[in-house]
Amino acid sequence: MSKLKGGWDRTRVKAAIVIAAAAAALALCLLPTFVTPDRLPVSLHPAAAQRCVAVFILAVALWFTSIIPLPASGLLVIALLPLLNVLPADTVFSFFGNSAVFFIMGVFLLAAAMIATGLSKRITLLALQRFDRTPHRLINGVLLSAAFLALWMPSYGVAAMIYPIAVEIVDAMKLERGHAYAKRLFLALAWGSIIGSCGTILGGGRGPLALSLLEKEYPGQTIEFLQWAIACIPLVVLLTAAAAVILRVRLPDDVDDVTPATQMLDERVRLLGPMSGRERRLAWLTVLTIAAWIAVGKTFGIAVIAALAAGSLFLLRIVEWNAIQGYVNWGVIVLYGGAVVLGQSLTETHAMEWLSRLVITQQTPSWLVLALLVLVAMALTEAISNAAAVAILLPIGFALGEMTGIRPVMMTLVVTVPTGLSFLLPVSSPPNAIAFAAGHYSVREVVTLGWWLTVCAFVVMLLVVYVWWRTVLGVGAW
Repeated sequence: MSKLKGGWDRTRVKAAIVIAAAAAALALCLLPTFVTPDRLPVSLHPAAAQRCVAVFILAVALWFTSIIPLPASGLLVIALLPLLNVLPADTVFSFFGNSAVFFIMGVFLLAAAMIATGLSKRITLLALQRFDRTPHRLINGVLLSAAFLALWMPSYGVAAMIYPIAVEIVDAMKLERGHAYAKRLFLALAWGSIIGSCGTILGGGRGPLALSLLEKEYPGQTIEFLQWAIACIPLVVLLTAAAAVILRVRLPDDVDDVTPATQMLDERVRLLGPMSGRERRLAWLTVLTIAAWIAVGKTFGIAVIAALAAGSLFLLRIVEWNAIQGYVNWGVIVLYGGAVVLGQSLTETHAMEWLSRLVITQQTPSWLVLALLVLVAMALTEAISNAAAVAILLPIGFALGEMTGIRPVMMTLVVTVPTGLSFLLPVSSPPNAIAFAAGHYSVREVVTLGWWLTVCAFVVMLLVVYVWWRTVLGVGAW
């Protein structure tokens, strides 16, 4: 068991954090009411906001430490809110059945079908085959393929899909464990998956979660699929270029020939044979679904379209339920549901608005608020899941926005996008963990290399916020 200074192991530290948070939450529930928002609805208990803050503190500790599974913490949040008389049980449970949960479910099922039918493997192999002529091109091919695929499916699915191919490339080239080229290959896989996931709302669950919180707090306000892509694709392009430069400069090139990898990829493509009928139907369904999100997503709702696409998988006989249910992380869906419930409860009780007034005044410059939120979001997502980071920060962001004049859509993007930019730790995101599992680099090495990309990401993020979003697109007026 890993130890910290003074003989404390990490499990004990995590337990201490949770115990301290639980004690603080209990004290808030027992103390006389002092969290008193100006706009607390008269129908709620006078201590509802204070008790909601108590649940929030406990949830943050559980998400930060992961001392119990994240989905279990989501269920605990849902149970505590009515138990503590924060909101009625029917209201709390109604928050769980939100559109974000069903959108995420539909996207996960589509991604699972791509893996089960082999379509994702075919796309990956054909993409890499076009970049397999030189060592640099092959690394860039992995980086670009991962980034592009993460625009259209969850990043963890992209990393899991490319990982075995990367292992075969390393084996074909007979690279020893810890070889510099192998490090570049797996870092390209992780970084590409992470960067690409920021480009659209399909790259992970944090986008739909943020949109659900936005629409609950500000009815009629949303970010359309195409709007999100236009806002974030420049970030993806710039960071992908930065990642390519860092990988080439910080890890010296020590491979001259990738012929064995080329031969392996050619052989794998040949063994795939022609596309099956299931693959063709899935390809058309995926294209039509994306087109519908772009063209009529606002009219019918992206969650409705996602649910229709998921149901069509079985109507068109593309997959069987038993063949794909194992690919779907159902626990993540429960986590997102719990995060939405907590975020909406903080909004309903106006608890976060009261807390925000303690640290920010109306005179605080909006540019400073935006910069601090980007920094905090990037730091927080290194320690907890990006969905949990969004659930913690976005209610705070909305409250700060009302005080400083930052519009809700701008605040949603400023909080949500940087929570996906985690490059420092193997445990900070699934793509990092999957690539680290290959065993070609240590934690110290990934932190050292990831630090360069993290600094670039912060700078690029600020440029995108202040130049692209505020000046060119006018996101604040959306």
